Amino acid sequence: MNFTLITCVVLYLLGTLGLGVWAGSRIKNTADFAVAGRSLPLIMVVTTTFATWFGAETVMGIPARFVQGGLNSIIDDPFGAGTCLILVGLFFATRLYKLNLLTIGDYYRQRFGKGIEVFCSLAIMLSYLGWVAAQITALGLVFSVLTNGAMSEVAGMIVGTLAVLIYVVVGGFLAVALTDFIQMIVLVIGLSIIAMFSADLAGGSGQVINMLTDKHLWNFLPEAKFSDMAMFIGAGVTMMFGSIPQQDVYQRVMSAKDARTARAGAVIGGSSYILFAAVPMFIVACAVVVMGQHALEMAKDDYQRLLPTFVMTRMPLVMQILFFGALLSAIKSTSSATLLAPSTSFVENILKNLRPHMNDRQQLFAMRATIVVFAGLVLLYAIAMRGTSIYDLVGQAYQITLVGAFVPLAMGLYWKRATTQGAIVSLAAGIVTWIVFFPQVSKLGEQFPGQLAGLIAAFVGMIAGSLAPQVLKNRHEPHHSAEIHA
Repeated sequence: MNFTLITCVVLYLLGTLGLGVWAGSRIKNTADFAVAGRSLPLIMVVTTTFATWFGAETVMGIPARFVQGGLNSIIDDPFGAGTCLILVGLFFATRLYKLNLLTIGDYYRQRFGKGIEVFCSLAIMLSYLGWVAAQITALGLVFSVLTNGAMSEVAGMIVGTLAVLIYVVVGGFLAVALTDFIQMIVLVIGLSIIAMFSADLAGGSGQVINMLTDKHLWNFLPEAKFSDMAMFIGAGVTMMFGSIPQQDVYQRVMSAKDARTARAGAVIGGSSYILFAAVPMFIVACAVVVMGQHALEMAKDDYQRLLPTFVMTRMPLVMQILFFGALLSAIKSTSSATLLAPSTSFVENILKNLRPHMNDRQQLFAMRATIVVFAGLVLLYAIAMRGTSIYDLVGQAYQITLVGAFVPLAMGLYWKRATTQGAIVSLAAGIVTWIVFFPQVSKLGEQFPGQLAGLIAAFVGMIAGSLAPQVLKNRHEPHHSAEIHA
């Protein structure tokens, strides 16, 4: 057990806790806690947006899938996830920012009524279980590796959850934004240095590129078969569209000092994510060159340990410190953001409907209490789902928002004829269709992705549900006037 390495990690964790406590002293109301008072400059909007996406799966999940299946196997993340942020900046940020709402659920209430608000908010909250559980799982793995197994993964999950929970509860979104800023500096510098060192171990970047070319890992598109293309598109749109109606994304839009900053921050953050996600992919490719077949076997059987094992067994102490600092930065930035988001949605869009006369101080207390409860639920879920890959936990998280919440948001913003009836039909059609494609229900999902079928059904439901009452009304009115004339 390396006590120097562990000491550096502990000091780093204590530093972020201290920053969170300082940020908590600046929290005056729920707007400060939830969206940092709508005051963040462009650089902080970019870093906090980038940080939310750059999590455990980016460092440990995506690279291992890449060296097994090539670019084709990671269409959903980073490509879909990064494109999501770009789309938010181009088509959603300005319109949503001008509404001056606290949560994405507030938009559903304003556009379609309380029923849609509650249902979509519940769907959004549920989607965070898998996302945050992936980060908690990774924290448990990190602490277990750091202590050479002296701390179990479950104990590591508990310690990691507490480390994140304290500064989020105390400092809210301001603490998240400040720590994201620092953690992204650590992450970018740390992984960049490790990538250069890894290239030297592998005999130069040319050796790595040749290995990737020989194994045909640059292939992006699937075979020209209907089912393969459908699965490819389904995987891509899951995070590309399913992540758009998310409270953590919305918080970053609303935390900007103005609409232009919100727009630019999302576009730059998404583009940066796609580009920098290539760095851990390159490091793992170096590990394959250095470690050979052993690395490929680990990528297949226990991929979450591949990168930590490569660093711990092949690199000096200073590189280990840089790596675990970068890894913890990625995990903590994502988990802090995704703990805060569903808690804010619950208080603003569900609890306030049950207790409409809460004052601001009561709402602030409720948000903090909800974060604690949600963190406990996520921890239990992460422990129960042990053995499920980090990448799969993240990928499955956004299917429910894709088939349920995306269409009402997009059509509500861009189609004036969208109605509450249309939103209800859209939700019902999207979710029911998605469920029908579950492997436990039918074999349809083997030929066509259920989330893509649900998305198509949701669009059809919105259009049909919105237009049908209007068509019936138009048919009835001439008939009625003719009777009067007669």
